[in-house]
Amino acid sequence: MKHTLKLMPLAAIVVTTWSARAQVLGGTSTSPSTSTSTSTSPLDKVLAILQAVPPPADDPMLDESGNAMYDSSGKPMCDPHENFHQVTPIQFDPDHTWLVQSAWLNGTGCPTGPMSVLGLVPCPTNDTKDQHNEGLLLAKTGPTSNNASAIAELKKVRGTTVTSLGYDIRKEGINADPLGSHCGGGAPRFNLVTTTGQIIFIGCNSFPPPTTQTTPSQGWLRLEWQIPPVTVERIFILFDEGQDTGPDFFGAAFLDNIMLNGKMVGSGPTNAR
Repeated sequence: MKHTLKLMPLAAIVVTTWSARAQVLGGTSTSPSTSTSTSTSPLDKVLAILQAVPPPADDPMLDESGNAMYDSSGKPMCDPHENFHQVTPIQFDPDHTWLVQSAWLNGTGCPTGPMSVLGLVPCPTNDTKDQHNEGLLLAKTGPTSNNASAIAELKKVRGTTVTSLGYDIRKEGINADPLGSHCGGGAPRFNLVTTTGQIIFIGCNSFPPPTTQTTPSQGWLRLEWQIPPVTVERIFILFDEGQDTGPDFFGAAFLDNIMLNGKMVGSGPTNAR
């Protein structure tokens, strides 16, 4: 069963942001703010994505033999016990520029398992389902102005009250360091669409900073945000800053162990094209 988000008129959408950068609707505010915006970017971009990209389909309910169960009308029944367990890669590229990529890839995540023989310190906590050290590549080649984005949507979050979010990012130092994956005020950023019509932006290097920044493994940074409780319709990670945006001018990031209320997802499907 697919859920359709009923979008409000653009001028009526309330945008809440934790960013100090105008690119993510923060203006010059130094504290969380709420405002009504008619901005053509990035709010229009988020609305276009919501209209063009349906939420990931629910998992079907299975019988004892593992077969999908159907209701009296012949439609697959949804699993009522399903909850957040997957992060789905998506490319939003309406003009077919072929300049964005989003994909889970083997061998690119925060190390797991017995890595001491290789001189690597594994992540102390990770997704136990990750058997191939998967990482999530988000990349945008070329300029930020290109109407294209790498996206990863958190599956089965509708109705969830969110209090914390986070991810591991392949990066040395702190989130503002130019070395490693791109970590700007606007990308990668969480976009939370709430049940009350708000769209909340939380950028990798926006204000306020992550509640905690730790180093789970060499070359990796774990960022976690504690936020006021908010009930959501959808959550996705948006990467729409290109190679013309600092501090690194790299236009790509590797993420792993996407966190929602303490639960981690560090592996998933790929639709690399």
